[in-house]
Amino acid sequence: MTAPSVSYSITVRLEVPAGGKAVSQITHEVESAGGIVTALDVTTAGHETLRIDVTIATRDTEHAEEIVTALDAIEDLKIHKVSDRTFLMHLGGKIEMKSKVPLRTRDELSMAYTPGVARVSLAIARNREDVRRLTVKRNSVAVVTDGSAVLGLGNIGPEAALPVMEGKAALFKRFADIDAWPICLDTQDTDEIVRTVQIIAPAFGGINLEDISAPRCFEVEARLRELLDIPVFHDDQHGTAICVLAALTNALRVVGKDLGAVRIAMAGAGAAGTAILKLLMHAGAEQVVVCDYHGAVHRGRDDLDDSLRWIAEHTNADNYAGDLKGAVKGADVFIGVSAPGILTGDDVAAMNDDAIVFALANPEPEVSPDQAREHAAVVATGRSDYPNQINNVLAFPGVFRGLLDAQADGVSRDMMLAAARALSAVVTDEELGPNYIVPSVFHPDVTQAVAAAVREVAGA
Repeated sequence: MTAPSVSYSITVRLEVPAGGKAVSQITHEVESAGGIVTALDVTTAGHETLRIDVTIATRDTEHAEEIVTALDAIEDLKIHKVSDRTFLMHLGGKIEMKSKVPLRTRDELSMAYTPGVARVSLAIARNREDVRRLTVKRNSVAVVTDGSAVLGLGNIGPEAALPVMEGKAALFKRFADIDAWPICLDTQDTDEIVRTVQIIAPAFGGINLEDISAPRCFEVEARLRELLDIPVFHDDQHGTAICVLAALTNALRVVGKDLGAVRIAMAGAGAAGTAILKLLMHAGAEQVVVCDYHGAVHRGRDDLDDSLRWIAEHTNADNYAGDLKGAVKGADVFIGVSAPGILTGDDVAAMNDDAIVFALANPEPEVSPDQAREHAAVVATGRSDYPNQINNVLAFPGVFRGLLDAQADGVSRDMMLAAARALSAVVTDEELGPNYIVPSVFHPDVTQAVAAAVREVAGA
């Protein structure tokens, strides 16, 4: 059963008699129903009644309704209002634009806008490179999506993708002080996406492609990199790859194995899986078998598109043609970016000694983390309620901070490798352990370390 989560937290405003055991009854009913009281605030106190706001973590919407029903059954208790805290956070959107300069007087207005701004425009017209120095371009990123592969929700469209892109923009600002703008396109035509991003690119210092489904995302990224003189980074691919390589580097430190010597079984040959594979190989991985829902990707398959054909030609040296369970047997490392529940604890038990399991499907991993931990030395997931969360926010803010600071015109695999190594190095030898192979997203050194590493390679 899924544990209660802040993502499904509610605040219940209720009124109870001032005397008696009402408060303890509230806590008892919530806990009996499987919820967790995270805050209890008395908002109004009188001689006869108390008005209380109770904040409760629940498992899902239905669970929240069950808890409210249980509270409503308490004698002499009156429910005034139930608020979903996640929806309240999103009311009116999560981001805004603010001016960095004061506009209090006629003089200030004349410099920020007409007529003074004309001098700045003419300077840029004479030297186009000045646009990075004199405008927001030097610190701005477009977060672009077509809404075709949003989180684990699928093809939900540009409007439904907007809250996610707003959240991404907020993370850029919080962790790297980058001004990012959500660009949700009402098209899933590759040519239209490429052309639209191309013609808005002059206003931005970088393009972050987000939640565009495979295989279209590969072509979109490749074409934009050819067309634009600013970095194009598909976070679902490359941000994930950087975090996985950083985490695997430290997991291998824990078990005392070398990347070039271990056998790796992967589940997932889409955007994230392919990017992870290429970065792992760039870092020195040699023995990899990749599986999709048809089984192992091998040279004898007759259903290979261009991406799968590349995988078949560069991995699986023994041309293994079986299923995922067979690929996992005897492997040192399992990396999953695929589907929930495709492996069991018995499959993990069949891996090599001191196995490493990265079950990253979200919210339900490829194998139960609890079962995996019974047999593997190190386990990582994409979830926040288990140790070793592989979270892209560890990578993309620092990567873009470094790219923008270096005024880079592109992003290379060497830059990604440097980012992964810097991220792994944030975890010291004293801190490193089976339950701590990646730092917290709130670790103060993460963004700075990743940015410095990317900046050094970009400026080389």
